Amino acid sequence: MRFWAVLALAAASLLAACNRAPTAPARYVIGQPYALGGLWSYPREDFALNDTGLAAIIPDTRSGRATANGEVYDPSALMAAHRTLQMPAILRVTNLEAGRELLVRVNDRGPAAPGRVLGLSRRAAELLGARDGTQLRIVVEAEPSRALASGLPQTETPQLAIAAAPAGSVARETLAPPPGARAATQLREGRAAPVLAAAAATTAAPTIALPMQATVVAAQPGRLWVQAGNFTNRDAAQRQAARIGGARAEAFGPGRRPEFRVRVGPMQTAAEADAALARVLRAGISEARIVVD
Repeated sequence: MRFWAVLALAAASLLAACNRAPTAPARYVIGQPYALGGLWSYPREDFALNDTGLAAIIPDTRSGRATANGEVYDPSALMAAHRTLQMPAILRVTNLEAGRELLVRVNDRGPAAPGRVLGLSRRAAELLGARDGTQLRIVVEAEPSRALASGLPQTETPQLAIAAAPAGSVARETLAPPPGARAATQLREGRAAPVLAAAAATTAAPTIALPMQATVVAAQPGRLWVQAGNFTNRDAAQRQAARIGGARAEAFGPGRRPEFRVRVGPMQTAAEADAALARVLRAGISEARIVVD
């Protein structure tokens, strides 16, 4: 009898532990490369992201789990998942089909589906009128995103200094980072405002209130393309297009120094775009993605 009482007590304790909210501190995260949905993603800090693609709905319907940066997931809040953005970040998301716009907080990794650009919480999708495959534009709100970054500790392990054998002088140069992207250590140098400095001393995520309603904007639905790479050389773009089959290499950008992109399409539906993306991925073009144009 005592054995069953102990067993019942252990089961009750385990159930209570499973139902408790995560206790890990919220933190600022960029993260290491990782594989998800059969593709590798390479996170980086980017405060100038302006992208298009298709929506996914985060499948979790219950709150309480820890997100990738230690915050507590809540499907009734305006949360989102992105494959490469720093976390947390504030995104302006536009439903291009319905003409609705909403601010969301990115604090998790995803979506798992290769053909989706952003995972939306249930509440965010409801307010946007979005479903799986809805056309989106996503734009990072730079200032509030920088405020979040400055107000949270970064716990990622720094690179260790390793002593090396003496060597002769080597000429080198430091390349500028991509526009809008900078190392997290640079971001924090002298940036924290007094209010955010206090927040950084705690484990709670800085609070930025997001309006729980969408803004009506002009609908701008577009056609769907699978973009399979950008090149500075026309011949390289044409070789990529030939490798895929059914793709086109086209010039874009300023007339004097154009770039060349390889695309498949256009397609009218998400199902057509998904099928085209799968074919391009099978050809070994892992950087291929669905865009709206």
